[in-house]
Amino acid sequence: MCRNIRTLFNFEPPATDDEVHDAALQFVRKLSGSTKPSKRNAAAFERAVEQVAVAVHELVGALETSQPPRNREEEAAKARLRSAARFSQPKGKIDTAGTTS
Repeated sequence: MCRNIRTLFNFEPPATDDEVHDAALQFVRKLSGSTKPSKRNAAAFERAVEQVAVAVHELVGALETSQPPRNREEEAAKARLRSAARFSQPKGKIDTAGTTS
């Protein structure tokens, strides 16, 4: 799945229309293999984005949970920590011979 699509369910405040649209756009981009459709396909592309956005609104509105709503700032901080750990620089440099110094 596209890394730019974020979880939208169970947040306080709830997902905005812009967040839903952005997720729908990323989803359609991924499925179509195109970030910007040709003029010939633009109407179909935009129609798909709108239909996916409607489906997302329906899904998020229908889901239930007993968990308390998550805090956006806390979740963003956790994501930044995961990203920093994942993309941190190695401890030693690797020279041209392939050994670590």
